[in-house]
Amino acid sequence: MNLWAAGDHHRGVKSRWRRARVRRSLCAAVLAGQELTAALRALTPTTLFDSDDVASQLAPAPVDNSDQGVPYRWLILLGLITAAMMEVLDTTIINVSLPQMAGNLGATTEEIAWVSTSYILANVVVLPMTAFFTERFGRRNYLTFSILLFIVASFLCGTSHSLSELVVWRLLQGAGGAALLSTAQATIRQIFPREQQGMVQAIFLLGIIVAPTLGPTLGGWITDNYTWNWCFFINIPIGILSTFLVTSFLKDPEGARRIDPVDWLGIALLIVGIGSLQYVLEEGNRNDWFADDFILQLSLVSAICLVTMVWWELTPRNKHPVINFRVLHNRDLSASIFLFVVLGFGLYGGTFLFPLFTQGVLGFTPTETGLTMLPGGLATAVMAVVCGKLLSGRTPLVDARYLIIAGVVAFSVSMWILGHLTTAAGEGDARIALIVRGAAMGLLFTPINNAAFGSLKSSEAQQASGLINLSRQLGGSFGIAVLSTYLTRHVQYHRADLATNFFAGNPAFDQRYAGTVANLVAHGSSILQAQQTAYALLDLTLQKQASMLAYNDSWLLILLCFLCVAPAVLVLRKPTAMSGPVDAH
Repeated sequence: MNLWAAGDHHRGVKSRWRRARVRRSLCAAVLAGQELTAALRALTPTTLFDSDDVASQLAPAPVDNSDQGVPYRWLILLGLITAAMMEVLDTTIINVSLPQMAGNLGATTEEIAWVSTSYILANVVVLPMTAFFTERFGRRNYLTFSILLFIVASFLCGTSHSLSELVVWRLLQGAGGAALLSTAQATIRQIFPREQQGMVQAIFLLGIIVAPTLGPTLGGWITDNYTWNWCFFINIPIGILSTFLVTSFLKDPEGARRIDPVDWLGIALLIVGIGSLQYVLEEGNRNDWFADDFILQLSLVSAICLVTMVWWELTPRNKHPVINFRVLHNRDLSASIFLFVVLGFGLYGGTFLFPLFTQGVLGFTPTETGLTMLPGGLATAVMAVVCGKLLSGRTPLVDARYLIIAGVVAFSVSMWILGHLTTAAGEGDARIALIVRGAAMGLLFTPINNAAFGSLKSSEAQQASGLINLSRQLGGSFGIAVLSTYLTRHVQYHRADLATNFFAGNPAFDQRYAGTVANLVAHGSSILQAQQTAYALLDLTLQKQASMLAYNDSWLLILLCFLCVAPAVLVLRKPTAMSGPVDAH
């Protein structure tokens, strides 16, 4: 068929067309039964030499096999939010309880750290595979199984009588928790119409963002008033409510389950690669990184396995990859994942630094630390809801990119404030910085999440959600690993620098030393005791100042990382108004 000849005859403007070859695929759409006139109208001089654009106009619109208008979707949302909050809360709630656990279980500080490490390790390994499990078993079955596994593992954690028991059950708990993030978020993307996505995703993200901030406060209160076991037992009623809502109201669309051959090689490479990487990030600082042979070996194993896995998952020989990296061809999703890595760095890294800073330098109690962090969490919640409202509807009120830029600016301001605090700072100074940081998190998470899912098909939502949550978790692991190492080394650096002025004959030192000795003598100490105690007190002051400077450097490092990745916002495309039906179940 000569489409160009038909076009000449149809338009009667033969001089406007130039002879060119047409792909067979373009003719196929017309021969398949499309109306000739409509097909010819697509072949304008604008699209004449853009065969991909012509193909997109001629090809039939993709059919979304999702069922429309799920009833009780808000009850399903409640069940998914409670499950997600339960999962994220468990990443931080036990941190303040670790000393009590170590004492009860007879473990050292290094050994008890595996209670946190094992949970995160299992979580990041399973997260990329949630799309595979959802397709194979169905989202309702997989979600229900994951919630029940989380509940049972939580109960067993609370009844553990040895460290080995607790670590094993935490591994199972982390594996069950992966679906409570990615599968839950993808389900929300599928059961709500697109014009409501801004608001419902903002509501869902409240739990993910606020829970890590509130975790230490809740964990400290439980530990002070009860025992560490109740940090796990509180998951049981929450999990039962979530299970009831999911099993009662969530249904799978027809044809959603697929029984494809299992990509065993991809799964093996993923488990070894991600597992090794997570172990290196968790234990590297404690073992002096590559000075330790085991850390070095695991780093090499991780690099080889992850590179091989990416190649295997993308090769045409692998017909059913366990992770579909091809969804990353969407530039909005790729840029969002890049931004989520840094957000995880700032969120979890900041949550890791702040309690150490306030309790170690400013002298706050755990309760005061938690109360100081509380307004920041509330600011995140408020701003996330505001952003969700602005981004909802067929025509969002604000371009998501502007909100992201505002979030980057606000986050940078908060890090600048924290990076210039002194040892004389009080609770009010720290709270202001955390409120600004919390508002920035709300301005960042909701718009970036909206941009990531905005141009995806519902069939791609599950795979994208797994990669997004993995990027945030790995960003947090990198943040904690980098910041702990950076902090340790900068404390040593500043101490050595300040110690150059710590000698007799320095007027400032002599004045401070003499004043301290006189004060101690006035309170009943002998001259000899006062002199010895004065040196010890001045040394503590030196250590405190060195720590303060190191924390300042760490906050500014987070600021620098944010500024370096801020240009990724420019990669995001301008959102367009929605038209036509939306992909909802």
